[in-house]
Amino acid sequence: MTHSFRLRSPDVRPVPATRPSGGLAVRCTRALLSPWSRFSLLVAVLLAAAVTMLLFEPQRLLASGWPPQLTGTAAAMLFGLAYGVCTVAFVPRPLLNLAAGALFGTQAGLAAALAGTVLGAGVSFLLGRVLGQDALRTLLRGKYLKAADGLLSRHGFRSMLALRLFPGVPFAAANYCAATSRMGYPPFLLATGLGSIPNTAAYVIAGSSASSPTSPVFLAAMGFIVLSGAGAALVAWRRRHRLAGTETARPEAGGAA
Repeated sequence: MTHSFRLRSPDVRPVPATRPSGGLAVRCTRALLSPWSRFSLLVAVLLAAAVTMLLFEPQRLLASGWPPQLTGTAAAMLFGLAYGVCTVAFVPRPLLNLAAGALFGTQAGLAAALAGTVLGAGVSFLLGRVLGQDALRTLLRGKYLKAADGLLSRHGFRSMLALRLFPGVPFAAANYCAATSRMGYPPFLLATGLGSIPNTAAYVIAGSSASSPTSPVFLAAMGFIVLSGAGAALVAWRRRHRLAGTETARPEAGGAA
């Protein structure tokens, strides 16, 4: 019985030509869009803005005043826009609020300051959410940071409203903490606008009546500023110790079980 054997040629398929340029482009794109690359871009943008504000010295508005050719509603709107840009660049809001009152009076100054507050907070939130959230969430290891992230993620509007009502937490820090959390954008803006009214109004009134520091209006505004600051410090102190007590009680409860 004969057997016939047939030798089959190996299945040789053409190897597709590699595209080193395309692979390099993909790798570069991934590197540029990685969380830490975007976070580095955020830091660079904020440092550039801060240096620009230091060179520009916006506090000169309090000494030299607003340009005389800019008056009325257009001037207040322009000031609100500049206010928002300055808050992104870490210019202290109390200084800007005092300037708003001194330049435009109580009503127009308050409107311009609130508009600038919401604008600056919204821009900071977007920058932090797009460029910094993925990287910063990996750093949430401390108990206080985790607690703040949990409050802002679960009770965003209520927590942000409390932060805005009680001064003490830096404006920029609250913006970027909210951006790092899972808080929504509309609740953040609404809480910022409503919660910033009392203290913003107090500073604007103080700025508008600064020429008469012994007037009842100026004294009332400064009294509100001092009392609200003391109340915020007391609330922060109590919450800090309550949080510390909760964290120390958990291991004991686990051991007893």
